[in-house]
Amino acid sequence: MQPAVTVGLDGSPESLAAARWAADEAERRRLTLRLLHAWPLLAPEPARAPAEVDQNYWAKRLVHTARAELQARHPSLSVVGNLVADDAQSALLQAASESEMTVLGSRGLEPVESYFLGDISMPVVARAERPVVLVRADPAEQGMPSAPASRVVVALKLHGSSDTLLDFAFHTAAARGLPLLAVHGSSVPLHARVPWGVDHEVTEEITRGAYRQLSEALHLWRGKYPRVDVAESVRLASPAKAVVQAAEGAALLVVGRRRHRHGLVPHLGPVAQAAVHHGRCPVAVVPHD
Repeated sequence: MQPAVTVGLDGSPESLAAARWAADEAERRRLTLRLLHAWPLLAPEPARAPAEVDQNYWAKRLVHTARAELQARHPSLSVVGNLVADDAQSALLQAASESEMTVLGSRGLEPVESYFLGDISMPVVARAERPVVLVRADPAEQGMPSAPASRVVVALKLHGSSDTLLDFAFHTAAARGLPLLAVHGSSVPLHARVPWGVDHEVTEEITRGAYRQLSEALHLWRGKYPRVDVAESVRLASPAKAVVQAAEGAALLVVGRRRHRHGLVPHLGPVAQAAVHHGRCPVAVVPHD
């Protein structure tokens, strides 16, 4: 199969927003856009059947309508529809293994009605071996003003490899022509706390050390993407809080997730959990070693 960006469709405003986001990203990356709708009760395709007795009519119409809209917006984009007779989670995980990235609609912590978000999107985010992007409904579609996105934000730890995460973040920033903000959050350690607040000498030393490590982690990638304007931010707050705050108004928030190890239950760390549930912008969860 040719390289593609796959989006899960269920007809909700969130999944349609995800499809529009995925189309923009596929065009920037010069990839095929794959529209996936999965339903276990899809009937085998008959050789000839009138539309009024076609059990798959509404599934076909969902994909056809989305494809027509996206093709009108992106005439040169290759868009394919895919109906799968399987449960959504299995179909999306299979698609994710074959795609450059998978894009799903998200409602954050709001009441869940989307077929893909409920019991579907979180297991896909936690298990997929390639990046998964969660997109909320377009504020403009809900009658709310939307501010222009200003940057790509990537959340970084200062230990372990971040190459996969940084490759995705830098590539996205370069494709969009946006600056990149690398954020590291660190809670104030107990030994820096004093009765009247915090020991500023200790916190300044912690901050200087974190900036030094952050700069070292970004050095190679700055060389690979010289046209990307990169800024660094170290915040003395919990990593989850620091990242969510830094992502306000961003085009995309990129967070990492440790790859699933055999025998362990797949899960998201606290930063990824906070980003998925509280981030207002699209969130890319990138698995890494």
